Amino acid sequence: MAGLAALLMLCYIVAMQLVAAAGLADPVPVHWWTLACCAGIAAVLLLIRSGYSRRFADPALTLFQTVYAIACTAVAYVIAGPARGIAPPILAVIMMFGIFGLTPRQMVGVALFGLLAFGAAGAAVQWGQPSWLVPGSQPPALAVAYLLMTTVVLISSTFLTVRVHNTRTRLHHQKRELAEALAQIRELATRDELTGLPNRRYMLEMLRLEQLRVQRNPQPLLLALLDLDHFKTINDTHGHAAGDVALQAFARMVRACVRSSDILARWGGEEFLLLMSNTQAADGMRLMERVRATVAATPVVLPDGTALHLTVSTGLAQLAPHEGSEALLHRADTALYQAKHQGRNRVLCAA
Repeated sequence: MAGLAALLMLCYIVAMQLVAAAGLADPVPVHWWTLACCAGIAAVLLLIRSGYSRRFADPALTLFQTVYAIACTAVAYVIAGPARGIAPPILAVIMMFGIFGLTPRQMVGVALFGLLAFGAAGAAVQWGQPSWLVPGSQPPALAVAYLLMTTVVLISSTFLTVRVHNTRTRLHHQKRELAEALAQIRELATRDELTGLPNRRYMLEMLRLEQLRVQRNPQPLLLALLDLDHFKTINDTHGHAAGDVALQAFARMVRACVRSSDILARWGGEEFLLLMSNTQAADGMRLMERVRATVAATPVVLPDGTALHLTVSTGLAQLAPHEGSEALLHRADTALYQAKHQGRNRVLCAA
């Protein structure tokens, strides 16, 4: 933006030099004006490109650039002679830059400064009569027209700034609401509402990512499929609400036993899946035995005071070289089936 503003200012400088070359303005003040404009451009670009402007509240120096450009335009209005009609369009361009970079309060201050600057410039043209001014001031009607157009530009720019600021604030608010809604949707899509654990969809993605990681950096990857024993009996005897309490309590017990790096997810119904990265089968067996013992020794108390005694069967499988996630899941499921078949409340590891 600063580069574009500098380019437009250079075009303005070229226009003023053409006015001086055509004899419509005194070349001496135009040359001094050109030097002042170039100095302002160079200072702004140097501060921004060097990174020094990052120390300021406005790193783009928008307010400084706008005020300085208005001051230069007001001076150009005085020294341009009969060609001073080029000043109002330039002022409009300057104010457009302010619309997107200034607050409404700053824009009001800039507008007041512009009115004062161009009011002083108009008074200098009409009554000042300095020696370098082209003889013969402009007609009063033309001076009033210029002042009127300047006022219109300043007021309309301020009004647009307020509208843009309100629109930007509303869009920011909507963006924040949309981000919150998106986060909530993502949470609902990847998390089990009952237990608060990741769901099947999330775990499938984690399995895929872990498999890719193991391919790049070979490390043991262990999968455990946990299933609550006789869970249907709990639902049939005590109701589905009791089953929900049992699932929530079971999820808390398992999370308290496993490591923070392990990923526990509800796989479906009373089945849970535990993903253990960088874990050997022997370590996984010990961990699952601790989980099994904890579940068996911790009764779940229902709201009516009934105590449920839970047990869990677990099938373990370690990822083999060049094995896919579906094959790994199938081996863990087979081990779980064998644990169920051998009497439940036990942990078995697939061959």
